[in-house]
Amino acid sequence: MLPADARIRSSRDFGSALKRGRRAARGGVVVHWAPAISSTEDTAAQPPTPPAADANRTARAGFVVSKAVGNAVARNKVKRRLRHAVAAELPHWPPGTDVVVRATPRAAERDFAELQRDLTEAVQSARAGKSGRKPRSAP
Repeated sequence: MLPADARIRSSRDFGSALKRGRRAARGGVVVHWAPAISSTEDTAAQPPTPPAADANRTARAGFVVSKAVGNAVARNKVKRRLRHAVAAELPHWPPGTDVVVRATPRAAERDFAELQRDLTEAVQSARAGKSGRKPRSAP
């Protein structure tokens, strides 16, 4: 189980992480990686952040598992598996980082080892900030 201070709970914090985070998808998960905003960054370009988003707090994780994943039993099973996988990864994340893990319908078909691998790969990809897309050329 994740400690209380390692969980994203408020809608405002979820929205902030989704808007400013880098996204990466692998298998049954989509990860939104939102590193802490340092005081040296240009704050005019950043949306206002809540006071809880400082770099002194522990990394936090939040989960989104929609009804598209399956019935209540399947959704809760996926959430339990994802929470367990995140609990193992959380100590390796930089302080102040917010991560939102969104389960896709494929998550219900995957076992724990596959979900854990999907999560690890998606986090690595989002942290690297590399997207698989080619930049659009100017017209």
